[in-house]
Amino acid sequence: MRFNRILLSATLVVVALVIQVTVLGRLQLPGAVPDLLLLTVVSLALVYGHISGALIGFGAGLLADLAPPADHAAGRYALVLCVIGYVAGLVRPDGGRFRSAWGPMLTVVAAAIGSTLLYAGVGALVGDTAARHVGLTGLVFTATLYDLLLAPFTVPWIMALARRAENDPMAVEAGGGPAGKAADVSAGWLTGGTGLRIGSQRGGLRMKTARVRANKAVRIKGVKPAKGVKSVKKL
Repeated sequence: MRFNRILLSATLVVVALVIQVTVLGRLQLPGAVPDLLLLTVVSLALVYGHISGALIGFGAGLLADLAPPADHAAGRYALVLCVIGYVAGLVRPDGGRFRSAWGPMLTVVAAAIGSTLLYAGVGALVGDTAARHVGLTGLVFTATLYDLLLAPFTVPWIMALARRAENDPMAVEAGGGPAGKAADVSAGWLTGGTGLRIGSQRGGLRMKTARVRANKAVRIKGVKPAKGVKSVKKL
């Protein structure tokens, strides 16, 4: 793994773990708890691939196993997130580009269900029967619901940060270049899923900057500038 990839992944994992323990873990919601750490691992795996996803998942899960108030055997959640990170990385397209938000959304749903079932299965092997008393069906449903509601506000941002840290050309193309017609989900989901039109804002800023420069050039030549594109025609 590259140094910038390791640095960004470690930072995001630590921040997600702190928020998970100090905020989300204390919400006292019915059933499961929103798993920001899981969403972080899935997001990074969708950008970096299955090998990096497995390594990031193992490290993130190990930190979660050791962080208080963990009450389970160390390595249990590390195994779960390692598997989830590996499988999520396999979902990444060959070109690394998602044409819609459905791919990451379905990946989040599958990761939420798979992590809950796998965590309960590993717990059953080591004698932890807490999932049976709480109700496995309720845990799976609430975990999927909470993670799916949290995903639009976390997954696209994390994927966009990961692409920028990698100096990925697709991060620029998705922002409004010629190749942006098949925009990656890190831009497309931000546009459609959360109502933020980042790509159009960039295009508008570029057009506005071009018009300002054209008007300045016209003023220097002593010609009265017209509105909009007409000033460019006069120049």
